[in-house]
Amino acid sequence: MTTPETTSPGSSSGQLRYRRALLKISGEALLGDGDYGVDFDTVRRIAQDVKAVHELGMEVCLVIGGGNIFRGISGAVVGMERASADYMGMLATVMNALAMQSALEGIELPTRVLSAIPMDTVCEPYIRRRAMRHMEKGRIVIFAAGTGNPFFTTDTTAALRAAEMECDCLLKGTQVDGVYDKDPNQHDDAERYDRLSYHQVLSRDLRVMDAAAISLARENSIPILVFSIHNDGAFAEVLQGRGRCTIIDDSDLGGD
Repeated sequence: MTTPETTSPGSSSGQLRYRRALLKISGEALLGDGDYGVDFDTVRRIAQDVKAVHELGMEVCLVIGGGNIFRGISGAVVGMERASADYMGMLATVMNALAMQSALEGIELPTRVLSAIPMDTVCEPYIRRRAMRHMEKGRIVIFAAGTGNPFFTTDTTAALRAAEMECDCLLKGTQVDGVYDKDPNQHDDAERYDRLSYHQVLSRDLRVMDAAAISLARENSIPILVFSIHNDGAFAEVLQGRGRCTIIDDSDLGGD
């Protein structure tokens, strides 16, 4: 694991604290104002944020969910066999990855989509060493089709790929600007956390990511930075230590 520079999390120095980052985006983040599918204005805006980080010298990779098109667990609820429903969800992530690739290459960022389910006519198969080489060459890498296995979320995929790629941090772009004890869109008294330990997230059942993802990040000492994907420029600001986010790491914060 690469050691971050000496600037501590939350610092306002404006210097990048990491060399390689994985950005996890939910499928719902691509909806824009719609109820289904991909809003390409939103995709292009996120692509610009990725470009801003890339131009700072960061190596960047992404994992994008598929909930804007199909969510496996929802299919299982209405009677589909869970594994088949999850495979459909994986295919939805490939569609989102291709949309993001198009937006990134439209602003002259070389991008590769690597799928855990082989589909050579549209993207490359996931091979760890190939993905590492792409990033070393300055390309954006998008990991699609989850882990290639049912019963695993794209949050778990993000933590797994961050560990495999030896990323210094995992950023989760959400609908709100950090981790809260309850949904701030539904509760005016929701408490926002500036910093949490992995243990606190698990013991308080905060559900910012699933337990498997949090555990993987903890085992590999990968800090998780949770921020709002809807704030322009937030991706770069968080990586520079001056953006609004919640940091989840192995700090001994006391409490639970």
